[in-house]
Amino acid sequence: MDTIIRNSIRSMMNDIAEMSFEFILPLIAFAFVTSITPGPNNLMLMASGANFGFARTIPHMLGVGLGFVFMAAIVGLGLAEVFERVPLLHTVLLVACIGYLLWLAWRIANAGNPGQSAASARPLTFVEAAAFQWVNPKAWAMALTAVTVYSPGHGIWSALAVAGIFGAVNLPSVSTWCLLGVRIRALLTNPARLKGFNYLMAGLLVVSMVPVML
Repeated sequence: MDTIIRNSIRSMMNDIAEMSFEFILPLIAFAFVTSITPGPNNLMLMASGANFGFARTIPHMLGVGLGFVFMAAIVGLGLAEVFERVPLLHTVLLVACIGYLLWLAWRIANAGNPGQSAASARPLTFVEAAAFQWVNPKAWAMALTAVTVYSPGHGIWSALAVAGIFGAVNLPSVSTWCLLGVRIRALLTNPARLKGFNYLMAGLLVVSMVPVML
């Protein structure tokens, strides 16, 4: 048992040592840029903030942040190799991405106005938002790039460190989109304006699928 513990600690120290500031600082920059720029998660959080407010969107935000950390860790621990060995999984994932994003776009387009949303619609739950990361093409690109480029040794602790650092940057970044939606909320008390906003967000979510389909 002592030997196993010592080997585990030695492996952890070796993985962490390989992640010098040469890798950590660029990883933080990469995490910030990819997390703050528009994408399916951020568009949905902005729409949720406008329709349901900040407090009701907190489970959605936590689901995005923690769900991505879990996904990045799993990818770093070997899932990426599975996709390389079974190309058919890429096609299955693509179909799932398109189908789920179309359903979410329909859901956003049919969200209620701020005064009626509690009765007619609801924000994504923590589990739904976390599960969405697995069919989010941008999340896949972020996770695969982060693990491949910024985990030099591809060890267990290195992969977990990459996921943790990415999560620490990701959650505050995506939360700003919810706050932006909350600020816009005051302008959407008119049902016609809210309907137009929701249609716009749904349209942008569909447009975000174009790079995936191409």
